[in-house]
Amino acid sequence: MTDPRHSGAGAPAPESLNDPQVVQHLKHARSLMMDYAQRVLPVFWREWCARLEDYAERARSNKEQMALYEYKRMIEASQHELEEDIGQRLSNGFVKFKNRMLNTLTGEERFSGDMLALVEHSDLEETIAITSITHRADSFFAGQLWALQQRLALLNGGEKIDERSNPVSPVQFCEALRKALLNITLDNKTKIIGYKTFDKEVIGALDELYEELNKYFIEENLLPNLRYTALVDDSPQGAEPSEQPDAGEEVPMKDGVPQRRASDRLLSGTATPADTQYQAGLYNAIRLLQNHIAHQVAPTGGAPGGSGPAGEPAVGAAPYPSGGGKPYSSQQLVGVLQSLQAEALSQTQAAASQNEAGLVTTPQSIQTVSQQMLAQVAAESDEPGTVDPSDLDTIDLVGLLFEYMLSDDNLPDSVKALLSYLHTPFLKMAFIDKDFFEQTDHPARVLLNSLAEAGARWVSNDGTSQYDMYNKIKTTVFRLLAEFKNDVRLFAEVLLEFNAYTHNLARRQELMERRALEKVQGEEKLREAKQRVNDEVRKRTDNRELPSAVLLLLLQPWSDYLSFVILRYGENADSWRQCLKVMDELLWTLEPKTLEADKTRQLDIQDQVIRALQSGFDTIGYDQGKGKKLLEAVASLQKMALQSRRPEPAPAPMRSKLESIAAEKAGHSRVANEPVTEEEQKIVDNLKMIEFGTWFEYEGGRRLKVAWYNKRTLHYMLVDQQGRKVAMNSGLQLARDMIAGRARIIAGSTKPFFERALENIYQQLNAKVGGHSQEEAQND
Repeated sequence: MTDPRHSGAGAPAPESLNDPQVVQHLKHARSLMMDYAQRVLPVFWREWCARLEDYAERARSNKEQMALYEYKRMIEASQHELEEDIGQRLSNGFVKFKNRMLNTLTGEERFSGDMLALVEHSDLEETIAITSITHRADSFFAGQLWALQQRLALLNGGEKIDERSNPVSPVQFCEALRKALLNITLDNKTKIIGYKTFDKEVIGALDELYEELNKYFIEENLLPNLRYTALVDDSPQGAEPSEQPDAGEEVPMKDGVPQRRASDRLLSGTATPADTQYQAGLYNAIRLLQNHIAHQVAPTGGAPGGSGPAGEPAVGAAPYPSGGGKPYSSQQLVGVLQSLQAEALSQTQAAASQNEAGLVTTPQSIQTVSQQMLAQVAAESDEPGTVDPSDLDTIDLVGLLFEYMLSDDNLPDSVKALLSYLHTPFLKMAFIDKDFFEQTDHPARVLLNSLAEAGARWVSNDGTSQYDMYNKIKTTVFRLLAEFKNDVRLFAEVLLEFNAYTHNLARRQELMERRALEKVQGEEKLREAKQRVNDEVRKRTDNRELPSAVLLLLLQPWSDYLSFVILRYGENADSWRQCLKVMDELLWTLEPKTLEADKTRQLDIQDQVIRALQSGFDTIGYDQGKGKKLLEAVASLQKMALQSRRPEPAPAPMRSKLESIAAEKAGHSRVANEPVTEEEQKIVDNLKMIEFGTWFEYEGGRRLKVAWYNKRTLHYMLVDQQGRKVAMNSGLQLARDMIAGRARIIAGSTKPFFERALENIYQQLNAKVGGHSQEEAQND
């Protein structure tokens, strides 16, 4: 469990705020939030309606098309009222916060225990959508939210603030939308499209609001020196005892807030409290959907418990014995699985020995194992029997878990095939330990997360791997197949050993990444400075005829000096403003003067300008001979200006060459100047929301990870599976690679395997329930 702490060395403890001060701060925070809502909500409505129109154009029937157009019309007609409703609810959140009454629930609390059977399917789908959105947002904005909640606590008498009591947390926005939508009648599909759009257009941009709020509180001296560090305590059994950063290790920061490295915690396989809550909600929803399916299926001719329609197995399951008889006991099923596990060990060992590279290339058939298990248990029983409905659900769920593994784009094919043979011991585990699916920190579950992440991180599709990782995973699989009987402690022991191995590798890789990152961040800071300088210079020289000497001076030595000043002192410093003033005064002294007042002023300042230019040249060590010639040329041009004469402008080819050299030196790429298509721009915009740790797969199966990116320049640092920097690509270049099919994002690569699997299983079962509902409606 992470325990974020702050340090503020040298910062005085904030004094107790009186009530008028608290009200003033809350009013300003509410104003910032309402300004944000007014900016993003109109975009949300527009994009939602555009998506509905797109769905309508691709509708399969006139009825469906007309319904979607009608929903679109309703949203457009109600937009103003809905927006006011959302704004009022968000505003009321601050009133409740002030009165210490804010405790916004997501509805997920209803989906546990005995309440499951009372939940409507449409409510379930909507709540899962909201939970998914808020879970991702809470993780992605963790640092900014943590800092904000520490500061809000000062306005709340020091009481701890969480997402439910934070008036600007993602859940407040989602719940405001959910309640506002109760005012109009929409079908579930339209709502889900709306939530997905809301996630992108409103929730995804919340970092802007959080940055504004934290900046305001810092300016008001409310905990201005907060620093966020993740300390690990209460490690789950078998996990690494500590994930505290090594001495000197730093998290990527921006304005005092850590930028999320999405894959940092994946390798250990452990879950945060937010992960635990979200995955528990998914599991409860899956159990509810299984119950829905069981009640939707006709009892005659189907599997016991209604696990599938007549003549069909449930999603991901094998056909089960039907008819009367005593249910098979879990002990009987475990006994049969033990013999199948021994067969799986023999198969994998034989396959590895026959392959030159020692690879297991053929995955295990999940459905075949289930069929063999049930056929064998029936053959060994003295009388015909059935499978208990709860055991059927377990068989289905484990089967779906491993079926998803075989289709998971995040995992290399070589790792999929190898891990598929863990289906048998994991099914046996689920029968032995009924808490397997309910405990996110269960050693077997954590181990599966770790094995999948290590495979995705260090193994390629063809089985080649960094740090001999494939063989390490293979050894772990063989050991579980050989040694696991009924003692679940073996998983904790194997987990501890495997994580100790990968932990050292991860530290080595992170050190390499960090060194590359520090270098790249320095280069990017210099690039930003040069681009800012070039923009300031070009802003003054474009559309203005200037002599060659002046263009050369401004675009080369003076630009170098401006870069030095902005890097050392920053763009808010007086030194930077003074440099820009010198440039403005220089250009003014070169303009022909006709008024005596202007001539008098020029005589007063022109020598100061020359001295300032000379000082800048001296600071950067500019060649004295070249500098002297440039300043002499400036002095001569100033004399011409006093004589009301205009100098000869630089020839067009020379000017173009000087500007081109300066632009290239500032890092303005040619690609950035090329026209951008609508499709390219859409992908570039999506890439702005990408998480650190996201993997790209390039042609030939090569995998590169986004270790960091610069939000200002949109340059992405890509590293290989050893943590070595491979490229620094622009967002536009990545977009073009994706459109051309040269690269693709590996979906879900910033989530643990088990969470991805549960989401996929939920979607499958949800689609199955929806399919049954449509069939019933048609039959009616």
